[in-house]
Amino acid sequence: MSVRDSRLLHRSLRETPPIATGGEGIWLIGEDGRRVLDASGGAAVSCLGHQHPRVLEAMTKQAGKLAYAHSAFFSSEPAEALADHLVGHQPGGLAYAYFVSGGSEAIEASIKLARQYFIEKGEPQRRRFIARRQSYHGNTLGALSAGGNAWRREPYAPLLSDAFSHVTPAFAYHEKRDDEAEADFVARLAAELDAEFQHLGPDTVAAFLAESVVGATAGCVTAPEGYFRAVRAICDRYGALLILDEVMCGMGRTGTTHAWEQEGIAPDIQAIAKGLGGGYQPIGAMLASGRIIEVIRAGSGAFQHGHTYLAHPLACAAALEVQRVVTEEKLLDNVRELGRHLERRLTERFGNHRHVGDIRGRGLFQAIELVEDRATRRPFDPALKLNQKIKAAALAGGLACYPMGGTVDGRNGDHVLLAPPFIATADDIDMIVDRLGAAVDRVLKSIGH
Repeated sequence: MSVRDSRLLHRSLRETPPIATGGEGIWLIGEDGRRVLDASGGAAVSCLGHQHPRVLEAMTKQAGKLAYAHSAFFSSEPAEALADHLVGHQPGGLAYAYFVSGGSEAIEASIKLARQYFIEKGEPQRRRFIARRQSYHGNTLGALSAGGNAWRREPYAPLLSDAFSHVTPAFAYHEKRDDEAEADFVARLAAELDAEFQHLGPDTVAAFLAESVVGATAGCVTAPEGYFRAVRAICDRYGALLILDEVMCGMGRTGTTHAWEQEGIAPDIQAIAKGLGGGYQPIGAMLASGRIIEVIRAGSGAFQHGHTYLAHPLACAAALEVQRVVTEEKLLDNVRELGRHLERRLTERFGNHRHVGDIRGRGLFQAIELVEDRATRRPFDPALKLNQKIKAAALAGGLACYPMGGTVDGRNGDHVLLAPPFIATADDIDMIVDRLGAAVDRVLKSIGH
């Protein structure tokens, strides 16, 4: 099919992507019958792989009973059950779930809830939000305002809210000074955040918003030890909320249900999506602490926000079954074990590679960063479009991975993100690393490196 033959507005207007006609576990199947290993779960979405029989059965069963009911009139059994599964045990104080259709909507809801909470608490002056550079929180205008990726923001800058400011990311590979200990780096970041509170006026800040593990825009960046504890303490000191974005890194992707469990803190509000429903239906969620909801319950009595497809019964049924499979089949154990194997294999294959500067991540959420010069960490010229070439070469070699550009500052830098399904095996991981290595070397050779 040529570009002109398709009436679908694709991500690229210069080429029409191949059509996927089927899926089977970790494999996607093209219309030509070719099988492609899905090493990134799309965008860290397909945590159970493709066409999982239990999820398909749950969806079919729910569709036969009730496909849709508007949440202004009715709740539904799967929505209630999914909320209970996620927050019935109140992890970290998160006690309520608000189901939307994706990550951007979950972030929008999180921002709005924080604002309404302070209005009803009698602190309407709290209208500022602090986030981080090189973060990504979604593509709606509110989420894009919160995000700190320069390239994504630039075309829409005149439309973005000035309620958001951005501080240095906890990105040790690029931001930590060579003569700086990790604890000193954390202290410097904490001091900068504290200074930003002071600059804005501590009583004007509603929340600090961050990805627990940075996803697509920087490539699986974990925070240094103690960073989130320091952030949590600053928010508490000034009475601000902590909002964590786990749209990409959450729901088991890093080896625990919530990535924040490995940081020794808990958020006041959390956004999840992708791995929540595993791609079987569009779904995301905002999780909120009981104390926030109780303030609103005692005040206006309603969250002043909404969408047509809130708590969609079919989407909730699919997500509920995905989460039941993850729990019952103890797949988080597999994520942790395979995560260690993936790290070992990436280190073996790329640890001494002259153009791989960093290997990072956690669980089945890991990335390599490509550099022209390892000693100086100098990135390749973005005009080379290295990440796009690697994506194409990997696909030609039967591997779907997630290369991105702009790693360093939104414009410069290239990385490749891997997020295999939780059902993968050690042999699958070996195949992923082998195919990625071949693709990287093929592309580097083609550009004279």
